[in-house]
Amino acid sequence: MTITEHIQQTLQGKICLITGATAGIGEVTARELARQGAVVIGVGRNADRCADSARRIREQTGNAQVEFLVADLSAQAQIRRLAEEFRRKYERLDVLVNNAGAYFNTRQVSIDGIEMTMALNHLNYFLLTHLLMDALRAGDHARIVNVSSDAHRTAAINFDDIEGERRYSGWRMYGQSKLANVLFTRELARRLQGAGMTANALHPGFVATRFGHNNGGLMGLAMKALQKVAALTPEQGAHTSLYLATSLEVAGVTGQYFSNRRSVSPSAAAQDDRAAARLWAWSEEKTGLSQQATSWQSGSDELASAPAH
Repeated sequence: MTITEHIQQTLQGKICLITGATAGIGEVTARELARQGAVVIGVGRNADRCADSARRIREQTGNAQVEFLVADLSAQAQIRRLAEEFRRKYERLDVLVNNAGAYFNTRQVSIDGIEMTMALNHLNYFLLTHLLMDALRAGDHARIVNVSSDAHRTAAINFDDIEGERRYSGWRMYGQSKLANVLFTRELARRLQGAGMTANALHPGFVATRFGHNNGGLMGLAMKALQKVAALTPEQGAHTSLYLATSLEVAGVTGQYFSNRRSVSPSAAAQDDRAAARLWAWSEEKTGLSQQATSWQSGSDELASAPAH
């Protein structure tokens, strides 16, 4: 199957925002959406890479409606600035692909004082989606696509040490963040029932990108070596993101977890609604959203107050 064979609708005029779009599956997703006529806004943290990606995508697709916005998505002030910049330029958003993420072998803390894996891989998705919700509501049956991973299958949300302050393992934190992506998607879809929007999560596969290269030493070398012999290409890895962003087959499908363009069951921990509600409340607190009116949300006080399994 070619990368665009499953795209079953014209994207002419659709407004699509893709984070982590300067390389790997993010850039491929942005490129193929642009190839189908979408207005594409990519997001990256390096201005030079953003400019290079925008130029490449325009040249490869012949679509001039491609721009990149610069933001470090581990920093909440920059996420807020990004959302404000988008809202100044665009009245609606039809597709949001939350794709940016990273693996941190040693514990790091974001500028907001939050463990970096959860700050970038989860709270980034949570805050940006919230800040763009009015634009998504104004979109044409908007789709929210959250890139997760099957790494979630061996993970649990440790609410007693969610930021790894007492015991840190890079892989455990990464798995927890990917589980958070699935739980966030599940709770988001529940709260958006009847709003005409969909939210789905996905596993892209093990893809040859710059994933893990930010870690020096043996970890970085091992990741590069493994990707050379066992990884999918970015084009292959982007198939499911593009499928969820565009296919008529999943119009109206929401709250699901996909792998290889099929809905599959996530782990039991990823289907725990009480954990999802508790994670939502923690995320609100960490992003300062808990006191803000969010009229699109349905009530979840009963779930939120119950202990997670």
